[in-house]
Amino acid sequence: MPNSSFDFEYLRHLVREQSGVVLEPHKDYLATLYLSELATQAGFASLSPFVEYLKTSPLSHVHHQAIEALVIHETSFFRDRYPFEALQSCVLPALIAARAMQKTIHIWCAACSTGQEPYSVAMLIRENFPELSTWTVRIIASDFSQQALDRAEQGRYSSLEVERGLTPKLRDRYFYKTEQSWQIIHEIQQMVEFRPLNLIQSWSVLPKMDVIFLRNVLIYFDVETKRSILNKVQTYLQQDGYLFLGGGETTFHLDSRFEAVQGKTSLYHRLRSA
Repeated sequence: MPNSSFDFEYLRHLVREQSGVVLEPHKDYLATLYLSELATQAGFASLSPFVEYLKTSPLSHVHHQAIEALVIHETSFFRDRYPFEALQSCVLPALIAARAMQKTIHIWCAACSTGQEPYSVAMLIRENFPELSTWTVRIIASDFSQQALDRAEQGRYSSLEVERGLTPKLRDRYFYKTEQSWQIIHEIQQMVEFRPLNLIQSWSVLPKMDVIFLRNVLIYFDVETKRSILNKVQTYLQQDGYLFLGGGETTFHLDSRFEAVQGKTSLYHRLRSA
C-alpha cells in the first residue's frame, strides 16, 4: 500500500475514547504498520481514505478492528519469569495456607492478549501444586480485544510462539503438535476462563481476586486512567491479595493504598493494612 497522509490525531482520539490507551503523537508509524492490511481488506488504496471513512462513519466492527490492530501488545509464555517464580515460591504457598478452609483461589490475568500469561499460570499450578487439584482454582483471563480472546480460547500457537518462554519439557507435556501449530492440552485449556473486559469500563462480572496480574498495561494509559484502574483494583483485590505489575510500572504517586513488597526474585504490590 502506498504511503499517504492520514489523520493520525483522529486515530489517537478513537483509541483513547474506546480503550483508554494513549498512543504517543510521534507513533504514526504504528498505523502504517498495523492498519495497511485492514485498509486493503476494506477496499481502500491507501490509509488516508480509510481513515476518512472511519471518521465519517458510525462506530462499527471496522472501527474496533482498527483499534485492536493498534493496541494489541507483546506477550509470551512465562514472560519476565520472575513474577512466576514469586507466584510459585511465595504467593501460592501463602494463599494455600490462608485459604485452607475455603479451598478456593481466584486469579485474574487482565489484558491477557492471546492467552500466554493465563496458560502459563495454569501450567505452573499443574506442574507444582498437585494439592490444588481438589480445590476450586479459577483463572480468569480478560481482554478488550475479541480477536485476541478468540485466539486465546483456541489455544493454538505457532512454533515461534511456543519457543518463546517454554522449555521443551513443558512444551511436550502440555502441548501436542498439529500440522501447522501447537495445541495446548484440554486439561490446561479448561483451567482458564476467558472473558471480554475493557479496563476503563465496568468490572462487575468479576469476583474478588486473590492474585491480579496487571502487567505491562498501565504504561499505555494516562495518569488519570491509571488512577481509575488502580482504584478498581483496590475494590476487587482481597485484603491479603497480591498485585503484579510490569517491570517498569508502579503504584507510587498513583494510589497510596498499595505498598510495594520486594520478594526474593520479584516486586509485587499489596494493600496496606487498614
